[in-house]
Amino acid sequence: MKKLFIIVFTICFSWLTIFAQKTYTTNRITGAVPKIDGNFEDKAWTTIEWEGDFTQHEPNNGDTPSQKTFFKILYDDNNIYVAIKLMDTEADKITKRLSRRDAWDGDKAGIHIDSYNDKQTAFTFVVNAAGVKNDGIFTLDGSNFDDSWDPIWNAKTMVHSEGWNAEIQIPLSQLRFGKSEEQLWGLQIVRLIYRTEELVFWNHISKEKAGWVRQYGEIDGIKNIKPKRQIEIAPYIMGSYQRYEKEEGNPFADGSDFTYNAGLDGKIGITNDLILDFAINPDFGQVEADPSEVNLTAFETFLTEKRPFFIEGKNITNFQITPGGNPWSRDNLFYSRRIGDSPQLNRNLEEDEYAKTPNNTRILGAFKLTGKTKNGWSIGIIESVTNQEKAIIDLNGNRTKEIIEPYTNYLISRLQKDINKGNTVIGGMLTSTYRDINTENLSYFNKSATTYGFDFTQFFAKKKYYLKFKGVGSHVTGSKDAIYNQQTSSRRYYQRTDIDYITLDSNRTSLSGHGANIAFGKSANTGLRYSFDATWRSPGIELNDNGYMRRANSVFQYIWANYRIDKPFFIFRKINISANEWAGWDFGGTNTFFGGNINTTFQFKNLWSIRGNISREGSSVDDTALRGGEALHTPGNWNYNFNLNSNLTKKISFNAGFWDNIIDLNTGRNYGIWAGLTLRPGNILSVSINSNYNYYNTELQYINTDTDIITDENRYIFGTIEQNTLTFTGRVDLNLTPDFTIQFYCSPFVSAGDYGDYKMITNPSATNYSDRFMLYSQNQLNLTNWTIDENLDGVSDYNINNANYNFREYNSNLVLRWEYIPGSVVFLVWSQSRSSFTDVGEFDYINDMDKLFSNHSNDVFLIKLQHRFRAENWFN
Repeated sequence: MKKLFIIVFTICFSWLTIFAQKTYTTNRITGAVPKIDGNFEDKAWTTIEWEGDFTQHEPNNGDTPSQKTFFKILYDDNNIYVAIKLMDTEADKITKRLSRRDAWDGDKAGIHIDSYNDKQTAFTFVVNAAGVKNDGIFTLDGSNFDDSWDPIWNAKTMVHSEGWNAEIQIPLSQLRFGKSEEQLWGLQIVRLIYRTEELVFWNHISKEKAGWVRQYGEIDGIKNIKPKRQIEIAPYIMGSYQRYEKEEGNPFADGSDFTYNAGLDGKIGITNDLILDFAINPDFGQVEADPSEVNLTAFETFLTEKRPFFIEGKNITNFQITPGGNPWSRDNLFYSRRIGDSPQLNRNLEEDEYAKTPNNTRILGAFKLTGKTKNGWSIGIIESVTNQEKAIIDLNGNRTKEIIEPYTNYLISRLQKDINKGNTVIGGMLTSTYRDINTENLSYFNKSATTYGFDFTQFFAKKKYYLKFKGVGSHVTGSKDAIYNQQTSSRRYYQRTDIDYITLDSNRTSLSGHGANIAFGKSANTGLRYSFDATWRSPGIELNDNGYMRRANSVFQYIWANYRIDKPFFIFRKINISANEWAGWDFGGTNTFFGGNINTTFQFKNLWSIRGNISREGSSVDDTALRGGEALHTPGNWNYNFNLNSNLTKKISFNAGFWDNIIDLNTGRNYGIWAGLTLRPGNILSVSINSNYNYYNTELQYINTDTDIITDENRYIFGTIEQNTLTFTGRVDLNLTPDFTIQFYCSPFVSAGDYGDYKMITNPSATNYSDRFMLYSQNQLNLTNWTIDENLDGVSDYNINNANYNFREYNSNLVLRWEYIPGSVVFLVWSQSRSSFTDVGEFDYINDMDKLFSNHSNDVFLIKLQHRFRAENWFN
């Protein structure tokens, strides 16, 4: 018995010792600083011992790593120096791929520093074996990771017969810390062995515990350093030449244009904790075009942000109301694509009139104040002013100007506070949009819009459980026309005649509303997780001046449960199974939809994976289908999808899958297939192509609304659509060095929609599906003039749109990027676009592509130079 007790005690003590929080003690450099070259031959590195003793995080959490790793850390008044020695018994299998920054490709190693020591925030500096830098910031104890943060730091690597080395230099100006005689920071050293996806940590992070940064180790011994203020100024100059098809008679389309521009970007450290980014007359000509699509819904397309100024630090100004991947998840108090968007007014041209209009609203200036204080306050403020844009109208040589976008001021402010070591988080957000409305044609715009939000998170039981609440409100003012447009927009449709709890008021000059989300659940890195969520948007809420909202007048609830197995067994490396239930209502209490699904993901030990899903959506009440008419009852559907991924670490990898949506009562079917192939013939070249084909068929596709000249009643006209869409996306990345890259992107897009079985909605809420509409006869339809003679008296009663279409588009970007010194960049860009449209509707890909490329292209050639000046020379 005594021996058994000793054995058990010894095992328990050993595990406690292995997985206790570690502390690393560093030394100050007293002589020459290391030269960052990856070989560790400098005398400074001999003043401190190597530290090892790493553990696996993936795939076998807590096990001994397959390869040994060692590191050293030194510091001086200006920098942190890190040496990481990564042993590898199969050094010839080290993956050392050149790529653009933040590609996170190949074997990697680096350091995470919690310099606030708040157990919530960590600055990440990682380099791959080819010397490519990857960086970012963890917030909320690892719940959020933002790799848009691009600090100025230095790293060099060296691959040798026993493994590889990584040598890193981090200026103290890139870290945030308070004044103290001796610093105590959180520390993690990380390594990824790419070929096996083995993730290794210095301080063990248990998957049985919630949280990430709180499980880091510590570094001490850093004494008598002072916080550094970051000061960087980056002016740019740009010139571009545009070539396009000359249009006879159009004085604004002579076939070519030359433009030039200049501006200034910069960073100023207001304090060590707070950074002021600013941009005067910014230019984003190097950013690739948005993906093509044909939007047949009533809702605005959501576009991802690609402009560097708005991407960096986006987490701190994010106020996503509803989590997850549902239609409400994109609702946000701040949608940065509003700033600098295309002018919203279109001038209807008369005969012989021509117009010159800008593609985008010019941003006159913007600044962004972001940071986190040592007391746990996260701050984010964005202030931006956009230009008054005018269209130049030419009529036989006489020119006038018409305002199509007013001067607009955008303000976004975000504040969040960590309390009780991050177990309680409270915050708020306020946005304001103000437009200079000084002419009658601008009465379409809201004059001012204010939104506000409050969020609260409480964690329990060492962050295993959480309670989260987010509440938002809005107040919009404008002319009667502007507020009438808000009431009748697709987000709310106050004009509907089948509801009595909201009223269309043409005399209103303001609109207010509210929304919220409340969630309770369990979080864990493995095992069982779940969440109970409820969200709502009142009929009057409006976020789209500064944010994004798909629809108001909705209540939505869902239950999500997930079970994850991370311990490899049999042929599996990981298994992930989840189930969802959801339902929705409007503010009148009508159940508008309900459904559920089951999702499974299996990753195998060979790093292949499969994913499958089956969903059931019940019959629904669609209050937007008639674009302002009564709600339409629509059949339910079954949905299935399957996806296969090969081992992405190989030189040749692929993915393929399909989805299938079967609508009840044989009223439609939609399906899609996709496939992608990536080739990496060498460490400097990557070639990928992705294809996606979608088929969409339904009997109830909205076409248009018109008024019967006899009855003066609205006619809601629908049809059966067969839509075929095929798109390809190709990318070629040639990375000659970590700082000199050439990237090519191209995407041809073809979509065709063919309508038939035209019908009029007669009783949208009828119990029987066939009683909800009336099919037009051939005698009622005139598809030559696109009119309808409903009463067959020989006189057209109303019109039907010719909705048939063939839309083709091609976009490509060729970008040469050279970062000749850290933060200073030269861009050479060639962008090409083509598009064409016909109203035939027949899908013939070869013919469509022929017509697309027989059109004249629009080519833009651009050169941009941006040089960054810094207040001190950090690199020796």
